Amino acid sequence: MRTVEDLPAIGLATAAAVAASGAWYAAFGRRLAQLHDAYAEDTAAAGWIVPVELARSGTVAVTVSALAARTGVTRPRDAVRLGLALWVAFPGVLLTGSVVHEKVPWRLAAIHAGDWLVKLLLVSLATGVRRRR
Repeated sequence: MRTVEDLPAIGLATAAAVAASGAWYAAFGRRLAQLHDAYAEDTAAAGWIVPVELARSGTVAVTVSALAARTGVTRPRDAVRLGLALWVAFPGVLLTGSVVHEKVPWRLAAIHAGDWLVKLLLVSLATGVRRRR
């Protein structure tokens, strides 16, 4: 993080990631329930989900913001490239491994991969596009 000026972008990125992820999983809820028993239960009422997702997304936003600052990302195109690179390197690799080694259904992994792509692009754009000084 470069300065306190980054905090609003980190807050925006965190909120955007949580909202987008909630919408993503709401859209794919029925399909998820067909693919895995864990999604068949109604966990939306659980009071711990939102705080956990805020903490997870906040951690991602702080980390991506620091990476964007250290790599000189200031333009939207560069932020998108950063988000795509992070998506391929981390969720892409991890989810591919879960399909290959743990026999996770590829459709389930694809839903999670899509969520991570949206999140990382939003977070990279929100935290990576900076004013040029």
